[in-house]
Amino acid sequence: MRGLMQDHSLTIDAIFRHVEQHFGDATIATNGPDGITRATYSEWAERTRRLGGVLDALGISGDGRVGTFGWNSQRHLELYFAVPCTGRVLHTLNIRLFSEQLTYIVNHAKDEVIFTDRSVLDLLWPLIDDVQTVRYVVVMDDGGNCEIPDDPRVLDYEALLAGATPADFAVTDENSAASMCYTSGTTGNPKGVVYSHRSTFLHTMGALSANAFGLGVADVALPVVPMFHANAWGVAQAAPAAGASLVLPGPMMQPDAISRLILEERVTFAAGVPTVWQGVLPHLTGKSVSLRQILSGGSAVPPALSQAYREQVGLPITQAWGMTETHPLASTALVPPHLDAAEEAAMLARGGTPLLGIEARIVDPATLQPQQWDDTATGELQVRGPWCAQDYYHPDTDVALTTSDGWMCTGDVAALDAGGSIRIADRTKDLIKSGGEWISSVDLENAIMSHPKVSEAAVVAVPHPRWDERPLACVVIEDGESLTAEEIIDFLRPKVAKWWLPDAVEFLDEIPKTSVGKFSKKDLRARFR
Repeated sequence: MRGLMQDHSLTIDAIFRHVEQHFGDATIATNGPDGITRATYSEWAERTRRLGGVLDALGISGDGRVGTFGWNSQRHLELYFAVPCTGRVLHTLNIRLFSEQLTYIVNHAKDEVIFTDRSVLDLLWPLIDDVQTVRYVVVMDDGGNCEIPDDPRVLDYEALLAGATPADFAVTDENSAASMCYTSGTTGNPKGVVYSHRSTFLHTMGALSANAFGLGVADVALPVVPMFHANAWGVAQAAPAAGASLVLPGPMMQPDAISRLILEERVTFAAGVPTVWQGVLPHLTGKSVSLRQILSGGSAVPPALSQAYREQVGLPITQAWGMTETHPLASTALVPPHLDAAEEAAMLARGGTPLLGIEARIVDPATLQPQQWDDTATGELQVRGPWCAQDYYHPDTDVALTTSDGWMCTGDVAALDAGGSIRIADRTKDLIKSGGEWISSVDLENAIMSHPKVSEAAVVAVPHPRWDERPLACVVIEDGESLTAEEIIDFLRPKVAKWWLPDAVEFLDEIPKTSVGKFSKKDLRARFR
């Protein structure tokens, strides 16, 4: 016996129509060098339909890849919907990648057009003769001062919109590609992850649940996490879908600019990586904020940073876990009722509980033998669900993303407690194996960053003739403070096992970052090998 419900496709144009019809009065504010520009969702929707007409007029293929190269802005949000709602594939390009990686990604995806902010045009244009399928570069003037080339391939965004005919949106196949994002390529070339309309719709519903973002019409959402990577963690779809107003930082990514937006725009929900919140904290300390949730992910949130937000801003940081291959949101830290302050802090620092629709397990990666859910045993974290990738887009090497029984390999080492809450122990490649025993670089980093004079810390393995590998601590001291290696080691003695203590401490001006703001341990390992 079959159910008698309608078989209605889950597509992004359905999200768009919902916003257009019901939340036209909500607003989008975009920051820029000349101040904030504002529009209602009604105005945004009209422009988005015109943008669909632009893609038709430019002759972009029915499923052609449309590259974007820009900051978080209203125009970028117009692309987020116009491209997939016309059946084409949105391809967000990471503006912080090296030129060789960008060239590889554009050619691999076969982008036909790239929409770029003027402020980053100088990063893109030198590559134009090396990208083989790009016919047009459309410039969006965000107040940047890059010179616009006198070239017939270069077009103006606003001029195109002014002359365009609004498009009708009607996507019928929920399993067709909607967007694609490439991993940051920590090993080998970047790898493409292709999201479908169905996966995007379901990810949006998961993100909107009370155990995740919990957004509604009364919210003002600020995605500091970039729209050029991993779909801004889904905030760019979830906020409009809920009728929440959006505040977008544009190219103004300085901590003081972010802080002003939070205060002056009365932001209630904000999302960004830990390094962002570390920079923002001094600007919010002692201020009255409207925030109800600060979400962080990408790398582990130091418990000391979360506690500092609790004490100085009024609420802690909530950890989330995910990756490009999970759209990316997969789990969030949940705090059961009746916990004391220490227990609550520990729960907030976890990768958290999988969202409804995502299943997680930990296994021995060689045998797939399940490990105990006792918060002690560790194994490779594997997940499955309707917004988890099953393969990469035309990988240039044989990469087994999924196991023989259908689970996606994450590359994270984790423990699960009795309730299935995830505690990330480390990335597989970041674990330190010393004398046959494993040392968690994440746990060591968190212990070091709890020192009041430490601003940042990253721990990497360095080769050792006897023990195979030993931990090296790379530490950034708070401005105006002084600290010695001996003081760091003495601080750690009561917190970790003796054999976990770093063999050396290097003091740096700054920990190198990846293109998405994570600590670049690859660079540290190469530097200190």
